[in-house]
Amino acid sequence: MRRVVLAVTGTIAGLTALLGFRSHVPSAVPAVSEGSAGAPQAPGPSASPLPSGARAIDGNVANTVYGPVQVQVVVRDNKITGVNILEQPSSTIHDLQIGQFAFPALISETLAAQSAHIDAVSGASYTSAGYIQSLQSALDNGA
Repeated sequence: MRRVVLAVTGTIAGLTALLGFRSHVPSAVPAVSEGSAGAPQAPGPSASPLPSGARAIDGNVANTVYGPVQVQVVVRDNKITGVNILEQPSSTIHDLQIGQFAFPALISETLAAQSAHIDAVSGASYTSAGYIQSLQSALDNGA
Protein backbone atom coordinates (compact mmCIF):
# COMPACT_ATOMS: atom_id res chain seq x y z
CA MET A 1 0.00 0.00 0.00
CA ARG A 2 2.85 2.34 0.84
CA ARG A 3 4.41 1.83 -2.62
CA VAL A 4 1.13 2.66 -4.33
CA VAL A 5 0.83 5.93 -2.42
CA LEU A 6 4.43 6.87 -3.30
CA ALA A 7 3.91 5.96 -6.98
CA VAL A 8 0.70 8.01 -7.22
CA THR A 9 2.29 10.98 -5.42
CA GLY A 10 5.37 10.81 -7.65
CA THR A 11 3.21 10.63 -10.78
CA ILE A 12 1.14 13.63 -9.73
CA ALA A 13 4.28 15.65 -8.89
CA GLY A 14 5.85 14.74 -12.23
CA LEU A 15 2.73 15.65 -14.20
CA THR A 16 2.41 18.96 -12.34
CA ALA A 17 6.02 19.85 -13.15
CA LEU A 18 5.63 18.80 -16.77
CA LEU A 19 2.41 20.74 -17.33
CA GLY A 20 3.78 23.81 -15.57
CA PHE A 21 6.89 23.94 -17.78
CA ARG A 22 6.97 26.95 -20.09
CA SER A 23 9.36 26.90 -22.99
CA HIS A 24 10.98 30.11 -24.11
CA VAL A 25 9.86 31.91 -27.23
CA PRO A 26 12.56 31.83 -29.91
CA SER A 27 14.18 35.15 -30.60
CA ALA A 28 14.26 36.25 -34.20
CA VAL A 29 17.36 35.01 -35.96
CA PRO A 30 18.29 37.00 -39.07
CA ALA A 31 18.04 35.18 -42.35
CA VAL A 32 21.33 34.12 -43.84
CA SER A 33 22.60 35.56 -47.08
CA GLU A 34 25.94 35.74 -48.76
CA GLY A 35 27.14 38.13 -51.39
CA SER A 36 29.91 37.99 -53.92
CA ALA A 37 32.57 38.81 -51.35
CA GLY A 38 31.29 36.07 -49.05
CA ALA A 39 30.32 38.59 -46.39
CA PRO A 40 26.89 38.33 -44.79
CA GLN A 41 24.33 40.82 -46.03
CA ALA A 42 20.96 41.94 -44.79
CA PRO A 43 18.22 39.75 -46.28
CA GLY A 44 15.64 40.81 -48.79
CA PRO A 45 14.99 44.13 -50.43
CA SER A 46 16.94 46.06 -47.79
CA ALA A 47 20.18 44.43 -48.97
CA SER A 48 22.94 46.71 -50.17
CA PRO A 49 22.63 48.11 -53.70
CA LEU A 50 23.65 45.80 -56.49
CA PRO A 51 26.95 46.34 -58.27
CA SER A 52 26.66 47.75 -61.77
CA GLY A 53 25.65 45.15 -64.31
CA ALA A 54 24.24 42.80 -61.67
CA ARG A 55 20.60 41.90 -61.32
CA ALA A 56 18.61 40.24 -58.56
CA ILE A 57 16.12 37.54 -59.49
CA ASP A 58 13.56 36.33 -56.96
CA GLY A 59 12.68 32.66 -56.98
CA ASN A 60 9.20 31.33 -56.37
CA VAL A 61 8.20 30.49 -52.82
CA ALA A 62 8.70 26.77 -52.20
CA ASN A 63 6.35 25.44 -49.52
CA THR A 64 7.98 22.76 -47.40
CA VAL A 65 6.68 20.69 -44.52
CA TYR A 66 8.25 23.15 -42.07
CA GLY A 67 7.45 26.39 -43.86
CA PRO A 68 8.15 28.46 -46.96
CA VAL A 69 11.58 28.94 -48.51
CA GLN A 70 12.35 31.69 -51.02
CA VAL A 71 15.69 32.77 -52.42
CA GLN A 72 16.96 35.68 -54.47
CA VAL A 73 19.84 35.09 -56.87
CA VAL A 74 22.25 37.87 -57.78
CA VAL A 75 23.59 37.39 -61.31
CA ARG A 76 26.28 39.36 -63.12
CA ASP A 77 27.58 38.47 -66.59
CA ASN A 78 25.61 35.19 -66.48
CA LYS A 79 27.42 34.17 -63.29
CA ILE A 80 25.81 33.66 -59.88
CA THR A 81 27.57 36.10 -57.56
CA GLY A 82 25.32 35.86 -54.53
CA VAL A 83 22.24 34.28 -53.01
CA ASN A 84 19.95 35.93 -50.47
CA ILE A 85 17.45 34.04 -48.34
CA LEU A 86 14.20 36.01 -48.51
CA GLU A 87 12.01 33.59 -46.59
CA GLN A 88 12.78 30.56 -44.45
CA PRO A 89 10.95 28.26 -42.04
CA SER A 90 10.75 29.98 -38.67
CA SER A 91 7.95 28.35 -36.69
CA THR A 92 10.27 26.97 -34.02
CA ILE A 93 13.76 27.57 -32.72
CA HIS A 94 14.73 24.26 -34.34
CA ASP A 95 13.69 25.60 -37.76
CA LEU A 96 15.91 28.64 -37.23
CA GLN A 97 18.85 26.50 -36.10
CA ILE A 98 18.54 24.30 -39.17
CA GLY A 99 18.52 27.38 -41.37
CA GLN A 100 21.63 28.73 -39.65
CA PHE A 101 23.72 25.72 -40.60
CA ALA A 102 22.00 24.65 -43.84
CA PHE A 103 21.74 27.91 -45.80
CA PRO A 104 25.45 28.87 -45.69
CA ALA A 105 26.35 25.38 -46.98
CA LEU A 106 23.70 25.55 -49.71
CA ILE A 107 24.79 29.03 -50.76
CA SER A 108 28.43 27.97 -50.88
CA GLU A 109 27.57 24.98 -53.06
CA THR A 110 25.46 27.17 -55.34
CA LEU A 111 28.30 29.62 -55.88
CA ALA A 112 30.70 26.76 -56.61
CA ALA A 113 28.35 24.84 -58.93
CA GLN A 114 26.88 27.93 -60.63
CA SER A 115 23.58 26.04 -60.93
CA ALA A 116 20.81 24.47 -58.88
CA HIS A 117 22.37 21.02 -59.28
CA ILE A 118 23.68 20.81 -55.72
CA ASP A 119 23.53 18.29 -52.91
CA ALA A 120 21.09 18.60 -50.03
CA VAL A 121 22.40 19.24 -46.53
CA SER A 122 22.15 16.22 -44.25
CA GLY A 123 19.63 16.88 -41.48
CA ALA A 124 17.91 19.60 -43.51
CA SER A 125 16.39 17.59 -46.34
CA TYR A 126 13.10 19.48 -46.61
CA THR A 127 14.75 22.88 -46.26
CA SER A 128 17.36 21.91 -48.85
CA ALA A 129 14.66 20.74 -51.27
CA GLY A 130 12.78 24.02 -50.85
CA TYR A 131 15.98 26.01 -51.37
CA ILE A 132 16.85 24.08 -54.54
CA GLN A 133 13.29 24.43 -55.89
CA SER A 134 13.24 28.21 -55.30
CA LEU A 135 16.78 28.56 -56.68
CA GLN A 136 15.86 26.69 -59.86
CA SER A 137 12.79 28.87 -60.37
CA ALA A 138 14.93 32.00 -59.98
CA LEU A 139 17.39 30.72 -62.55
CA ASP A 140 14.54 29.81 -64.89
CA ASN A 141 13.02 33.29 -64.44
CA GLY A 142 16.33 34.95 -65.21
CA ALA A 143 17.05 33.03 -68.40
